[in-house]
Amino acid sequence: MSSEVGNPVVLVKDLCKEVPNVNFESNKPLVILHEINMQIKSSETVAIIGPSGSGKSTLLGILAGLDTPSKGQVEITGLNIFKFDEDQRANLRAKSIGFVFQSFQLLPTFTALENVMLPLEILGNHDAKSIAMDVLNRVGLENRINHYPNQLSGGEQQRVAIARAFAPKPPILLADEPTGNLDSKTGQRIIDLLFELNQEHGATLILVTHDTKLAARCERAVHLEDGRLVKLP
Repeated sequence: MSSEVGNPVVLVKDLCKEVPNVNFESNKPLVILHEINMQIKSSETVAIIGPSGSGKSTLLGILAGLDTPSKGQVEITGLNIFKFDEDQRANLRAKSIGFVFQSFQLLPTFTALENVMLPLEILGNHDAKSIAMDVLNRVGLENRINHYPNQLSGGEQQRVAIARAFAPKPPILLADEPTGNLDSKTGQRIIDLLFELNQEHGATLILVTHDTKLAARCERAVHLEDGRLVKLP
């Protein structure tokens, strides 16, 4: 899938997310996201910033189709993903979206190489092994390809997660606090790596982060506060 130059690759319209309120004294639902409207162009780099609990990770999960909104819509390359069923959304993610989780989400019984090969194999890529090895070499893990996640440091696991997300060369990459679990030196290396790979592949990069250095590297920032988009002073 591709988006014409200048057209939004991600379009969010009147997006809301509500969940039941755990406070039994109130019948009102807890509103996590309020009427979010935004658009992101192809190859753009965008940071989603804001205090803890402001709805950043929820928004990112909805953009990926991993969570569903209470109302509103999300269009990815012109397709309203919530008109799809779960299998169709999973297929869209496999083809169009790479996701870097804060907690890595590597399969513990798979080696680094096998973790990176998996999304390629799902897409039926017959060169999955060679592509995965090339990307792992690109992130500096050529000597760790046969190691399991519990044999890797946090920074190494994050690099495997980034390699896995980038290996299929998706047009959109989402990353949730990609430096959140890392020391400053490793975090800086991950930041550099994300933007190097972004420039090489021309992917749209959308990051949730508390890291001001990472946010400053993006072309623009979207600020959430109490589930609402707010303009920075």
